[in-house]
Amino acid sequence: MTALLPKTEAIENGEKIEISRINLINTPSEAAPSEGGEETENNKQTTENKFSILADDDVLAFYGHPNSKNMGILGRYSIEELDQKLTALAAEYEAVSGGRKVKKAFYIIYGTVWPKGDIGILGSETLMRYIDYGLQNDILVFLDHQIGRYEPVDALKRLLPWLKYSNVHLALDPEWRTNKPMVEFGHVTGEEVNLAQKVMEDYMIENNIPGERILVIHQFNYMMLRNREVVRTDFSRVKLIHCMDGIGHPSMKRDSYAFNALASNMPLKGFKLFYNFGIPGAGYDSPIMTPKEVYDLKPRPYVIMYQ
Repeated sequence: MTALLPKTEAIENGEKIEISRINLINTPSEAAPSEGGEETENNKQTTENKFSILADDDVLAFYGHPNSKNMGILGRYSIEELDQKLTALAAEYEAVSGGRKVKKAFYIIYGTVWPKGDIGILGSETLMRYIDYGLQNDILVFLDHQIGRYEPVDALKRLLPWLKYSNVHLALDPEWRTNKPMVEFGHVTGEEVNLAQKVMEDYMIENNIPGERILVIHQFNYMMLRNREVVRTDFSRVKLIHCMDGIGHPSMKRDSYAFNALASNMPLKGFKLFYNFGIPGAGYDSPIMTPKEVYDLKPRPYVIMYQ
């Protein structure tokens, strides 16, 4: 059966991760309702609870590490320049969105995996520059943890205190849940995803954090999220985004996205694109998909990010 599942470029090239995913940081310390049928009041409430944080807006994010030009666009420009570029790109998406608005976001690698699975944490002063700018300019901030040799919930707990800022959302990247980064792919299980959501929701309730927050889980091959059919999306305070972030030709990316789409128990999807910055040996999307092509994916993604 696994032979029929789509595989990304990384798997096809000997089960090794693209060089573009190498973490080149200087120091570890700075490192919708179903179609058909009548919508009852009960169903309406369930739908509103499930989709309310993304009811009218999609999210468009620039991804990377503030201290590395080799880990994505976010580390290549100043905050102000990123804002300008996001604004221009958001206008392109809104032009083909069918009336939905696009909310801008900084998607920041907060915990970076190191050899043997150790984690380098981004300095608080650096992170606060993005959070403060986001609060002042209506920009979301996603904090991504690469997990390493730790349990997913332990990685998540390192992120939870940042939820006191109203624009902060969280992400876990199973690819790097390993003590052999760049040698083997990591993974999480559906049960671990559910536990992470529960811990996140409980923290919000216990600390009187209002509203809902997004938790993104990345998957670009069948190994990264195991037993995914058990993943729940009925947490009232946490909106789970199931994001495809493979590199390659549009046909390959569509195939990987179609595999993620099979997990209909996670209806809110995300999609990641990769710029070509001319880094020797680095993977990138060729050609990069247009906003219309991204919105034509089935189901349409709610969170879109560019690395």
